[in-house]
Amino acid sequence: METMIETARLALRRPTEDDLDPLAAINADPEVMRYIGDGQTKSREQTAAGLARAAKEWDERGFGMFSVDLRDGEQPAESQFIGWVALTEPAFLPEVMPAVEIGWRLAREQWGHGYATEAARAVLRFGFEECGFDRIISIRDLDNDSSRRVMEKLGLRLGHQTVVPASRQKVAVYEISRETYEASQQHNR
Repeated sequence: METMIETARLALRRPTEDDLDPLAAINADPEVMRYIGDGQTKSREQTAAGLARAAKEWDERGFGMFSVDLRDGEQPAESQFIGWVALTEPAFLPEVMPAVEIGWRLAREQWGHGYATEAARAVLRFGFEECGFDRIISIRDLDNDSSRRVMEKLGLRLGHQTVVPASRQKVAVYEISRETYEASQQHNR
C-alpha cells in the first residue's frame, strides 16, 4: 500500500495486516497501556479486531488510523512500524460528541524522540486541510503528562476535565479549532 503522508523521519499510511504482530506487542506492554482506558493490555485477538475496525473506518469515513513507520532509508521495505496516530470519533465520551479526536500510541522504545509530535502534526494537518474538520480534540488521562506535552506542542489547549462513563477514568479534553490551526500555520511561515 502506498504511503499517504511522509515527514522528515516517518511514513504514515493506512494500516495493513502486516502491522498485527508489532501492534500486538505494543498493546501487550503494560507501560504503554497504563493510561489507555482501564489500563489493561490487549490480546493479539483484540488487536486484530481493532485493526479490522480501523480498516472499516477508513472505508466508511475517509479517515482513521495511520500506521507510523520509522524510515530507515528511502525504500518502504526499510521502514519499521513504531505505532499509530489516528483521527477517530470518541464515542467512549458521549458528552463531547459529535467530535473527531486525534490520538497516538507508540512502542515504548520510541518514546522521547519526538515521533508522536511529528506524526500527530502531520495527521492534524490532514484533518484540517484534507478532511475539512472545523475542530479536533484530544483526550488524555489526567496523569499522562507525556500526552499533555504533545497536545500542547500541537497547539491544542485544555477545554475541560471530565470522567469517562464506562471506566470512571478522569480525563482532560484538549481542543484546537480550524481558525487557531490556520493562524498557527500563518505564524510559522
